[in-house]
Amino acid sequence: MKRRYLAAVLPVLGILWMLDAENWIGQVYITEQYLGVIIGVTVLIGLLTQPLPDAFRFFDYALGITACLSWFWLSWNYEQWLLEATSRGPEKWIPAMIAILGTLEATRRHCGLVLAILGVAFLAYGFLGWMAPGIFEAAYLSPARFLLYIYNDSNGVPGLVLNVVSTQILGFIVFGAVLNAVGGSAALTQLALATMGHRRGGPAKVAILASSLFGTLSGSTVANVMSTGVVTIPMMKKAGFPARYAAAIEAVASNGGQIAPPVMGATAFVIAEFLQVAYTDVVLAALLPAVFYYYLLYRQVDRYSAANGLVGEPRENLPLLRTSLINSWPLIAPLGVLMWFLFHLGYSPGKAALYSAAAAYVLHVIRDPGDFLRVIPKILGNSGTTLIPILLVGAIAGIVIGTINVTGLGFALTLALGHIAEFGGVLALLATTAIIAIILGVGMPTTGVYVIVATLLAPALVRHGIGLMSAHLFIFYFGLLSMLTPPVAVASYSAASIANSDMWQTGVTGVRLGVVAYLLPFVFALNPALLMDGTWIEIGISCLTIVVSGFLLAEVLASRNAYGGGAMRVVAAIVSLAVGASSAILEPGSTPEIVIALASVPAAWAISRFSPSQPVVQTPAQEPTP
Repeated sequence: MKRRYLAAVLPVLGILWMLDAENWIGQVYITEQYLGVIIGVTVLIGLLTQPLPDAFRFFDYALGITACLSWFWLSWNYEQWLLEATSRGPEKWIPAMIAILGTLEATRRHCGLVLAILGVAFLAYGFLGWMAPGIFEAAYLSPARFLLYIYNDSNGVPGLVLNVVSTQILGFIVFGAVLNAVGGSAALTQLALATMGHRRGGPAKVAILASSLFGTLSGSTVANVMSTGVVTIPMMKKAGFPARYAAAIEAVASNGGQIAPPVMGATAFVIAEFLQVAYTDVVLAALLPAVFYYYLLYRQVDRYSAANGLVGEPRENLPLLRTSLINSWPLIAPLGVLMWFLFHLGYSPGKAALYSAAAAYVLHVIRDPGDFLRVIPKILGNSGTTLIPILLVGAIAGIVIGTINVTGLGFALTLALGHIAEFGGVLALLATTAIIAIILGVGMPTTGVYVIVATLLAPALVRHGIGLMSAHLFIFYFGLLSMLTPPVAVASYSAASIANSDMWQTGVTGVRLGVVAYLLPFVFALNPALLMDGTWIEIGISCLTIVVSGFLLAEVLASRNAYGGGAMRVVAAIVSLAVGASSAILEPGSTPEIVIALASVPAAWAISRFSPSQPVVQTPAQEPTP
């Protein structure tokens, strides 16, 4: 409990900064000064909330306090240092060294060894890159110059990513914590039950709806799994879904929450800042891929349920839709406030989220006046606990971006990937980027994966003809897919622990259920019409090909008896992939694409007539193979 209260300092600092509290006392501070304070406090709290064994507790306090004071030293002197850029004395580089060391250790404890090692590797390249061979040889920098660039330059740690995290993302984390504290997760589950519980395979469809809605706000796939999965996974198992299938559905649905507008797990704000576009542009571009993601997942669940005789819950056992809507007004109204501030009034995302959080809190207090003060420590504590690893990711991202900028590593990587494109074409370049994103994503938060891979690889994609928005969303998708891809499928394994299912089987099933997320990025990378970049005809025809492709593919993946099994199932799979690929291969809106799209509709209808008319009924104890 004390640790949670300690972490509550972070959202308080962020809220005061976004509400311009310094003006209340007649002061003006530079953004980098605020960033120095918040990362210093984060490092101190991070080390104290994940302490070493008691025998080494002194080390936590010593490193935490000195690192925190070193970041504070940056904030205190920042204005003066702007005028002394060429001065690199020990009064600067010694605090820089302590501050970065403390940040790396806090990152290791909260974000895992992978991200900490990545930060160390980039620092090592900055110091020693001038000794690297070939195109990776970097310009020589004195150790003090490189260290201070990372420490106090706006392209280093106190830079773009940390700024976005400590303002925009912080606001949405507070908003999500408020909704959760006032019963938002339970309200979403009740609403999903009332809407989907009676349908075929109802509990699985409840999981899809609840996890998609909660996931876009939570900002964490694993947190989403652990929040909604404890309710939905037992429901699915009770309805007859095998344990591995129930866990995989929850994992895939929860993971999709981070690609679903309007919030997209907060990474949308980082993408907008990277591209220097309006946040609404990112939301609009991400809309159709998210719809197709959930369309294919929903249809797979529906066809699996049909093939295995899995029915929904009786209506009398479910909450009434009208009652659920009434009970959800403290949740729905703040979301309406959020949309109003974001899209109508044009407020910054962070401030819009804070005002929406205030609306949710006020509505809850009206309904339950006894919670006037009791819920505040919970909100701030949960927000702070969530913020610690994300702020540390922002700091490590600053190390990566700073090293790339000052050494020229980004140019070298662009050249290296360019050679891949020369030999294998753009498709090989995309495949290489996807593999790198998945590998780097192992054990790292989604925002961190996106920032690092986008900084390293996006320029190469853009240089070889991939659109700017397409390149960044492509990287975002595959960074997120590390959560589902074995052997380290964190989301699937978290769900498997709730379902008591085999982790490897759950991971493989999750890949099958989330197959559209592996295929669709290649399509929209080559066809920007799927990102709303094109004429209405181009967008409509491209969408039609994806819908038909998903319609056929879902049943192929859902059951071995699909389309009568055997040769017809193979035909359906080939037609599905060919129709989907046509959207990427052919010119958007061209005559061949239009012909294929229109011809695919009757073809899909004809193939669907081969589906088995009677389900093969399974009992909960059986493990049907999809």
